[in-house]
Amino acid sequence: MCAAVQTLVCVKQVKQDVAEEWDETMPLPGDIIEGFYNCESNIHADEFFVPTKAKSELSSQLAKINSQHIEVIWVKVRRGDATLKLRARVVVERPSMLQRKYSIRAATDDRHVAVIGDLTSDECTELQEMSRSLVNVENRGYHKKGVKYDWKMKVSKYLPDHRCTVVSSILFMPMQGEHCTEATTARCMAWFSATVSSGAPLVFVNIQTEQIVTSEKTNLTGKEMSWSKQQQNHATTVQIVQGIRLWFMPGVAEVSLDLVPQTGEVRFGLDIKRTEEGLICIYSVAKGSPADRAGLSKLHEEAYANGYLLVMSRLEGKSLMPSHADISGLIHCCDHTEIKDTLVSAIDQMERIQLHVMAWSNQARPTSTPNTTAIGSTMLRPRPL
Repeated sequence: MCAAVQTLVCVKQVKQDVAEEWDETMPLPGDIIEGFYNCESNIHADEFFVPTKAKSELSSQLAKINSQHIEVIWVKVRRGDATLKLRARVVVERPSMLQRKYSIRAATDDRHVAVIGDLTSDECTELQEMSRSLVNVENRGYHKKGVKYDWKMKVSKYLPDHRCTVVSSILFMPMQGEHCTEATTARCMAWFSATVSSGAPLVFVNIQTEQIVTSEKTNLTGKEMSWSKQQQNHATTVQIVQGIRLWFMPGVAEVSLDLVPQTGEVRFGLDIKRTEEGLICIYSVAKGSPADRAGLSKLHEEAYANGYLLVMSRLEGKSLMPSHADISGLIHCCDHTEIKDTLVSAIDQMERIQLHVMAWSNQARPTSTPNTTAIGSTMLRPRPL
């Protein structure tokens, strides 16, 4: 006859999923519960603790404590070679009247509720190893707490053009046949290299993998349909794939210019086109036009003299950057016809319009208008000592 497996009352898991907020004063997965003491005072000598032998017995004892409206109890746990006494509160684990079960939660965090079970010694040890890796007391540093921050003031002071975020990104989804991130990364960097080679002054910032949830509807027939909803004749296949997100700066800075029309003018005076990589660039500026008065002519001449394109990054604060490349290889970018329509609508109503263009290294800033500002990489650099 096989000997019965000995079990211990143990914390199986906790319902507070943010492990960064756990600490050693809380019940942690793997803690072996040896007893409790139902007194709020700091006098908690071992002789006062009531031992526990099973989950059901502990739940029953906690129910009695709860009925006495005792706020805080002490729980003695074994964690590795150490024995700890933790402050905890009694909580109803299952609120159902038929199956009301009681557990404990951390005295300092209402979210940190322990799920208790009868586990073997090996199972407890395995959970303790997991907890030790998440709550590395020796290396985690000082305790951290949340502090208030005046976001509105900081954005206004340090990012005066709040519609210019300084960095942009584009997501590359894996194409059919790309079963590893290296292939998608290669396409991503090919796009970036081609963009820079064409004359766009992009600045590389970072690259990262990103999980993407895709769904596809498939038609069902015959027996398959019986497993689906009777009102539908299709099912949805959900798949998680790894994409690549490329972070970059749209130039060493984004130069903001206000184009202000005068009575009788019917055009802002700039012609645009879209590059193969999905960027919107200015390829000509009419003399004497609102665009010329805003300084775009000088920027355009300087850009082409230095081998750069004059690329628009925003129009009325809205990004003109391509957003992503899909699984079929299409680059999703702004419709330059819609951009032209926006310009035409503004000039028809004699309204000024704001646009941002990408600046490049050693570029001379336009000084013809007081409404010209530049936001860029200089904001990210530390102040000189």
